[in-house]
Amino acid sequence: MTRKRKIVLAYSGGLDTSIIVHWLKQRYDCEVHAYCGDVGQGKSELEGLEEKAAASGAASCRVDDLRQDWLTDYVWPCVRAMTVYEGRYLVGTSMARPILAKGQVDYAREVGADAVAHGCTGKGNDQVRFELGYQALAPDLEIIAPWRDWDILSREDALDYADKHNIAVTASRTKIYSRDRNLWHISHEGGELESPGNPPPDDAWMLTTDPQKAPDTPAELTVGFVAGVPVAVDGVELAPVQLLERLNELGSKHGVGRIDICENRLVGMKSRGIYETPGGTIIFEAARTLRALTMERDTMRLCEKLMPDYTDLVYTGRWFHPARTAMDALFADATKHVTGSVRVRLFKGTATSITAESPYSLFSEDLATFGDSASFDQADSRGFVKLYGLPGSVAAQVQGDTCKGTDS
Repeated sequence: MTRKRKIVLAYSGGLDTSIIVHWLKQRYDCEVHAYCGDVGQGKSELEGLEEKAAASGAASCRVDDLRQDWLTDYVWPCVRAMTVYEGRYLVGTSMARPILAKGQVDYAREVGADAVAHGCTGKGNDQVRFELGYQALAPDLEIIAPWRDWDILSREDALDYADKHNIAVTASRTKIYSRDRNLWHISHEGGELESPGNPPPDDAWMLTTDPQKAPDTPAELTVGFVAGVPVAVDGVELAPVQLLERLNELGSKHGVGRIDICENRLVGMKSRGIYETPGGTIIFEAARTLRALTMERDTMRLCEKLMPDYTDLVYTGRWFHPARTAMDALFADATKHVTGSVRVRLFKGTATSITAESPYSLFSEDLATFGDSASFDQADSRGFVKLYGLPGSVAAQVQGDTCKGTDS
């Protein structure tokens, strides 16, 4: 067993990381320094965190406000790419891990640490996201993952450990949900949610109003974009944090952004979780509509083809991979004219775009109209249709019924 002088732990103050501080000190006879990046977890999670870490035995605890940088440098690139995993999940946790790993590595350099540690389980995605970040940013630091080394096998075991060593934790034995919250979303897993056969309990949702109990009168708002990222709500320019907080407030009130998904984890198993992403859902709805208005067809289709690959890089923790950086440059260029405003209606759990305007709109009423058009001669379509169908026409003449998929 190698002695560690200093270890920096990715710290949340929750059950796992609270007992990990004690476990690391016992196992390695070392200093444990806690690091937490504020990406919008909320006051209830961050207040008193330094004192809590000290009570658990940490030599220090750093809490950095990363919210502005996170939205600007991590979330907005994913908005430009329209990053959606398996058709539904807006990758709220996936986007946050890289900047947390970066902040942790920076703090490890500051205190002169020999190693970094995290509280992710061996079954989850986050172990990969954190560790690929460490490998990219600080390959010289050793990585310690207690869930892969200790004899604690469940959250119940973790609670027993906390009781045995008098470590104060807030998790209970009767309602054990694993949650991850940031400005973009909150995720819920574990407990009754583990089985897809169980409907989500009412007490699992924390952020959004039950759509059935949402206001009976719709609300409308306008989201303004510049170069593919949101910059304003109802004509008022807002900094990224304030903008997302405002959209979260409006979306939550109307029950927008709930999903229930059984997703494919990176390690190969399926996992059921529920997510609340009110502001992000509004942003994606508005961005999708504005892109349709301002992006040229072939470029838009190229972005749609590349999106799953980009999403996979983000979901699987390869944020610092050269491929993601290169693709990000493409999406930034492709969306440089996605500027304008979109009116969105919120009602009973839905966010629906109803109008869109842009100085770069590619819509031409003269071209699209069913009436007379000064710039479009319908007679031109005769040759176009004939040439467009030429490959199929030749195949039908030469190959006969075989090209129709019949056996006769």
